Amino acid sequence: MVPGCAGPASQSVLAIIPARGGSKGIPRKNVRLLAGKPLLAYSIEHALAAACVTRVVVSTDDDEISSVALQWGAEVVRRPAEISGDTASSESALLHVLDHLRETEAYEPDLVVFLQATSPIRPAGCVDAAVAEMARQQADSLLSVGPLHGFVWRMFADGPASYSYDSGKRPRRQDAPEDLVENGSIYVFRTRVLRDLGNRLGGRVAIYRMDAVDSFQIDEPGDFELMEALLSARRGGAVTAQLPVIDLLALDFDGVLTDNRVIVNEHGVESVQCDRGDGMGIARLRQAGVSVVVISTEANPVVSARCRKLGIHCVQACHDKLGALQSAAMGLGIGRTRVAYVGNDVNDLKCMGWAGLSIAVADARAEALAAARWVTRATGGAGAVREVCDQLIEARDAATGEV
Repeated sequence: MVPGCAGPASQSVLAIIPARGGSKGIPRKNVRLLAGKPLLAYSIEHALAAACVTRVVVSTDDDEISSVALQWGAEVVRRPAEISGDTASSESALLHVLDHLRETEAYEPDLVVFLQATSPIRPAGCVDAAVAEMARQQADSLLSVGPLHGFVWRMFADGPASYSYDSGKRPRRQDAPEDLVENGSIYVFRTRVLRDLGNRLGGRVAIYRMDAVDSFQIDEPGDFELMEALLSARRGGAVTAQLPVIDLLALDFDGVLTDNRVIVNEHGVESVQCDRGDGMGIARLRQAGVSVVVISTEANPVVSARCRKLGIHCVQACHDKLGALQSAAMGLGIGRTRVAYVGNDVNDLKCMGWAGLSIAVADARAEALAAARWVTRATGGAGAVREVCDQLIEARDAATGEV
């Protein structure tokens, strides 16, 4: 048995994530950043994390989406234009992937897990749980559903009418029938169901229940803001609750304390843009007893000038950032579990991997986002460091019982 999976270890489970480039409701939505990561990346991560899933494929017609998919660890099957328009069905994309893999590799999965990129919130383990639920119910296909609370009405040609209950005999809410809504997050089906019926659902159909919050989808432009708030609340709350007491905060400079831009005047003099709120956050953190250091590869004196202004130690023009971080911790007598590191690019990965708490700013490179235990809501040079400082203080106070 595969851990977390109901079925033989040899069972082949293919996850397919359709992601076309021509979305009109929200242009480029599949690669638009959501809490620092492309929307598509969330579903890829969920599929890769599932013990049952043996392959993960993104079906797309778009070069940028292909690049993002590969960067986040999925395979790509290029979709032809005739099934990439507004009227093309998801089933056509799913069948195309199956046909392509059968023709090019003689590969036919036992099960298909269909994840929609518009559902970035899925609890850990839910894909495996959905596959296990389908097996438990001895079903041929499964869909995820969310609760639909309240009394449902529907618009008919002659006007509105109660649909889920008799409005003339209104029951108590607790006695009303259970209503469920298809939330579009997870579908699982035997490959033959799609091939025989041309539909993701068929045969004996099972359901997999998800919470209302986990059932939100991104359909309208304003949904990004809502989803970011939900993700931030979940991630921030979970991280803060589990934070160790941090005694050393190490920061990259460019892209963390700055917005990663450089302004060059006609004399070749460079300047950067920082956020005053970050400075206030650092001052408060130092007052709470936490040491702060900046470790940067940048040689420009603007780095040391800003650090002097903030009253913090600076190691610049540094080509061994991990060595500098370890030396700073050793000099303070601090173990790695009490060190937090905030980065934004590939040259921060070693430090992020060593530090007890790895943090990436919202607009960090994909590699840094993937390495981070915590991704800030704010971007570099625009309040990300203040956000980190405030949460570290909150976690420190909680650990010591202070308010």
